[in-house]
Amino acid sequence: MERMILSILVENTPGVLNRVAGLFSRRGYNIDSLTVGETNNPNISRMTVAARGMPDTLIQIEKQVKKIEDVLDVFVLDDNSSVYRELVMIKVKASAAERQDIVSIVDIFRCNIVDVAPDSLIIEATGTQSKIDGLLAMLDSFKVMEIVRTGVAGMARGLSDFDIKKMKSNRETGGISNG
Repeated sequence: MERMILSILVENTPGVLNRVAGLFSRRGYNIDSLTVGETNNPNISRMTVAARGMPDTLIQIEKQVKKIEDVLDVFVLDDNSSVYRELVMIKVKASAAERQDIVSIVDIFRCNIVDVAPDSLIIEATGTQSKIDGLLAMLDSFKVMEIVRTGVAGMARGLSDFDIKKMKSNRETGGISNG
């Protein structure tokens, strides 16, 4: 099984998330991670979808996503030429005696403590999936109460084909940006 990460530009309209997720559901494909957010153009959103499957299945997913009416463009993000990040918040039960050990781990991973309560800490970490997994492994000896992960977000390094098309379009239309 291989992993594929798709960066999907969609029209920011009601139901578009349901249509994309529904395609995966109807075809029996599993989504490992899904993040969605508005781009610099409020009419366009970017979805980052991570999925696993056999190579033929992943190619089929990409082709079918491109056929969805609200989809403007689809890019497969290559591991070697893309930047990926994930956000996680971790609530850890922390007695006074445990706090310094937890703070040491947080410092090593260059994370932040965003909330301190008498009996717990909330840690915020941003990084690659392996960094997040490493942090969680180090915190395994403590009582982790809750975890919230955003899922992977990614961008191609440098100027992609989409960026070049967008710059050309901006010149031709007098500076109107699509994404």
